[in-house]
Amino acid sequence: MIARVWRGEVPKAKSAQYLHLMRTVALPDYRAVAGNRGAWCLVRDVGEATQFEMLTLWDDVGAIKAFAGEDYERAKYYEFDADYLLRMDPTVMHYEAHAG
Repeated sequence: MIARVWRGEVPKAKSAQYLHLMRTVALPDYRAVAGNRGAWCLVRDVGEATQFEMLTLWDDVGAIKAFAGEDYERAKYYEFDADYLLRMDPTVMHYEAHAG
């Protein structure tokens, strides 16, 4: 199994709206892809910003490509992201995931 991790940061004043978009747009989008084993949105406030981390689990690279495209290491952004994120990193991180 592969864990895919994306990180972003928004101004704290916009965090509730962004979390709503993560719950209603991003999480369902991840979960709709065959081979997705789960998707979680992790959130924490740090000073005047709110950090978001999307943790998703996938069967294999093929499933990730079905979600993110052939260049699966590139971050996938939604149209609304530019209105919220303080920066848009070009890539995400992948890890081998082992259950205990």
